[in-house]
Amino acid sequence: MSSDSIETGGLERLSLMTAKLPRKNIVICIAGLTACGKSTAAKRLAEKYGLKYVSGGTALKELALHEGYKTLERGWWESSEGLKFLEQRSRDFSFDKQVDTELLKWAEQGNVVLDSWTMPWLFNNGFKIWIEVSPEERARRLVRRDKINLKEAEKIIRDKDGKTQRIYEKLYSFKLGEDFSPFDLVLDTELLSANETFETLNLVIERLVLKR
Repeated sequence: MSSDSIETGGLERLSLMTAKLPRKNIVICIAGLTACGKSTAAKRLAEKYGLKYVSGGTALKELALHEGYKTLERGWWESSEGLKFLEQRSRDFSFDKQVDTELLKWAEQGNVVLDSWTMPWLFNNGFKIWIEVSPEERARRLVRRDKINLKEAEKIIRDKDGKTQRIYEKLYSFKLGEDFSPFDLVLDTELLSANETFETLNLVIERLVLKR
């Protein structure tokens, strides 16, 4: 996994954040279905607390790049090429297994925010957050983000969610988006902005993670 999959908070902020961090390792796992805002929230939490940010999706994109896919465009996962790679993953689980092995290593090291669909089930420790948003609202968010029409966004949501769910059910026997048993927090952000979502998560992290 290259350094592009990993980000840390700005060095100029680390001295301020170190005081907030307990001496034990922190692992925060954030998951949620397509266009729920999990990556945005995970990056902001990592930056605020001076933690590493490690993205399973970015690591998978690196593997796709090695396979010849052009992964640099915004919203690549929802593009025809991204969906094609998703189909390839459904036939060859080695991509996901490789990424999950690396993510587990980062989880064991600690002081990390993991943006991952699998780590809440595969890693036994850490604080685990599921961000819940309806398919209709996620489609609307996809329209705004990728400048596509609503009908296209709804189809992408169905296709991507469905194929991703089948991959992990076959590979690890859990039901993504249906089984919430690993999670410490399920947060419905249907009516929340990105800033409101971040502030809510920040409050939870301060009280339930940093003060434990």
